[in-house]
Amino acid sequence: MKNVTLSADEDLIERARTVAHSQHKTLNAAFREWLEQYASQTGSAQAFDALMTRLTHVRAGGKFSRDEMNER
Repeated sequence: MKNVTLSADEDLIERARTVAHSQHKTLNAAFREWLEQYASQTGSAQAFDALMTRLTHVRAGGKFSRDEMNER
């Protein structure tokens, strides 16, 4: 595992530690979870693009006017 050094406002760090403590985890563990989620966003975008490619055959039926879209 590699160490990373970050800088942040002291008050922000203390508030983050308080939140992590209330969740029964360390600030380090909470940051690792956030980093994992942040890094996986790229995969989500790729999955979305793949889905849109598979759905190219789906047609909405043409363009609708503003009034048509707002009909109830």
